[in-house]
Amino acid sequence: MSERSVSKQQSGKRWYTLIAPEQFDRTEIGSTFADEPEKVYGRTVEVTLGDITGDQGENNTKLTFKVNDVASDAAYTEFIKHELARDYVRSLVRRGASKVDVAITVRTTDDYRVQLQPVAFTTKKADRSQEQAVRRVMIDLVKEAAAERTFDELVDSVIEGRLSSAIYGEAKTIYPLRRVEVQKLTLEARPEEVAAEEEAAVDVDEEDVAVDDEA
Repeated sequence: MSERSVSKQQSGKRWYTLIAPEQFDRTEIGSTFADEPEKVYGRTVEVTLGDITGDQGENNTKLTFKVNDVASDAAYTEFIKHELARDYVRSLVRRGASKVDVAITVRTTDDYRVQLQPVAFTTKKADRSQEQAVRRVMIDLVKEAAAERTFDELVDSVIEGRLSSAIYGEAKTIYPLRRVEVQKLTLEARPEEVAAEEEAAVDVDEEDVAVDDEA
């Protein structure tokens, strides 16, 4: 393709700077190219926590953001996922020890639905009942954390390690642990989406009642 063709193809396109949410200090996290602002909406970008903080020791934590607003040449994003690098998680596994994990879906005080996946690494092999007891602590503390926090506050508690520390502190009394991490946090639904789902569920229930009445 000639330079003239490339130039013609790209005419009208522009770069948009990707901006992290206020929770992450409106840090610039990249850029994206588009010919219309509408085409930027919904795009995602993955960076490491180290990219945002400048601390290379935090490069094992991956953060994903999604564009939800565009103004001029800036594309503003929302946080949608936190995940530990797979290589890092694998490095925590030890021969002759147990890896205990679970996925828990919760709702925050401001009605965001979130799934969290904590994981605990024991110092030696745990039996099934001990793993179940550790898993129960994870479930209880994650539910408790969500019931007391907004979405932003819950994300902060995960990224800053406070939730994993709380799980470690309680679960280690059940069985010796080497480490606890929250390996993934995913935004599943925003408040308006949760409300719409609940409204749809109510409509279905009302239809069932109407059918029963007719019968």
